[in-house]
This record gives sequence, structure tokens and C-alpha cells, in this order.
Amino acid sequence: MPDTESEASSTQVVPSPAAETRSRRRFSAAYKRKIVKEIAGCKRGKIGEVLRREGLYNTQVRNWQREFESGQLHSSKTTPGPAAKRTSEERKIEKLEAEIARLKKKLSLKDDCLDLQKKALEMLEKLDDGSDA
Repeated sequence: MPDTESEASSTQVVPSPAAETRSRRRFSAAYKRKIVKEIAGCKRGKIGEVLRREGLYNTQVRNWQREFESGQLHSSKTTPGPAAKRTSEERKIEKLEAEIARLKKKLSLKDDCLDLQKKALEMLEKLDDGSDA
């Protein structure tokens, strides 16, 4: 327990706001090529040292190696994810077609109900005609 107020404030840790904000690291194509070449030249068991020193993960470097081999390692940015399989118009069309199919089914059910009501009315009329004779 500190005796004075100045001792308490000197031992208190205050984090800097800059240290608390995290951002995605971006690597240049030159840096990626340098690391891929360095790891390619490493002997067995030394790759981990390079990864720890640079603060990288094995999967990152393997992806860079694949990009390097396929000739895609030209820009510093990689694609954010797979491209959309359908455009927004195609998705909208698909949604509208599903709505049309649902409404057609609903209309068909209503038509069937009307036909049933007509048949029931015809049967009731026949019964009425038969009772009068």
C-alpha cells in the first residue's frame, strides 16, 4: 500500500491509445518475395526462427509461396475473398422468380377452393331440385 499519493500515481500503468488500436498488417510484394526466398534457402528447423523473428505465420508464407509460384505476387494487396458467384441483378431475379412461384401456388390453391365451392353449390341445387319433384 503506497504511503503517499505520488507513489500511487508513479506505479500506475496508463496504456497509450496508439498501442490499443489494431490494424491489419499489409505486406509489400518485395517483402513477401524476400521472405519466400529466405525461407526457401533455410535448412530444416530454421524456418521457425525466421517466422518468429518476422512475426509471421506458416500459413501466410505458404500462401505467399503459392502466389509466387503462380505469378500472382505482383501487388501488395490480395483479393479479400472469393468473387461472388452471382451478381446483384441475378440474385434479385432469383428472388422475384421464387416470389412468383409462391404466388402461383397460392393462386392455384384459391382456384381449387373456388372449384370445390362451385361443385358443392351444384350438388345442393340438385338436392333442392330433387326434393320439389
